[in-house]
Amino acid sequence: MKINQIYVNLPVKDIPKTKLFWTNLGFAVNDQISDERAVCIILNDNTFVMFITEEYFQTFSERPVPKGDTTQVLVAISLNSREEVDQIVNKAVENGATQHEEPRDYGLMYHNSFWDINGHGWNVTFTDISQMPSQP
Repeated sequence: MKINQIYVNLPVKDIPKTKLFWTNLGFAVNDQISDERAVCIILNDNTFVMFITEEYFQTFSERPVPKGDTTQVLVAISLNSREEVDQIVNKAVENGATQHEEPRDYGLMYHNSFWDINGHGWNVTFTDISQMPSQP
């Protein structure tokens, strides 16, 4: 089995602010499936995040929307370099996000992270394939 696309659905309070935050980070919007209740942010050709108003999100699940004091999901994204990782985290913080953890360098993997303006956690990584141990 192969998945063609992935859509991560996350509840938010304010669609215009959320749209502005993500476009300020350099991501595009799919206007065809965005409206006043949801904005579709394009992470790449096959990966999208649907930020949905809490009220509309509630129509998809009988479970309550988190109040911001719990973590239900951490979204991990991989970029092409350490510089890109720090660039997007720094840009996110400049646009209202908060630093989640200090950057960590594991040799093979570099990791940085932030909480977006809606409290969703984003782990941003770069993996240096040249540092991968060879298989015996």
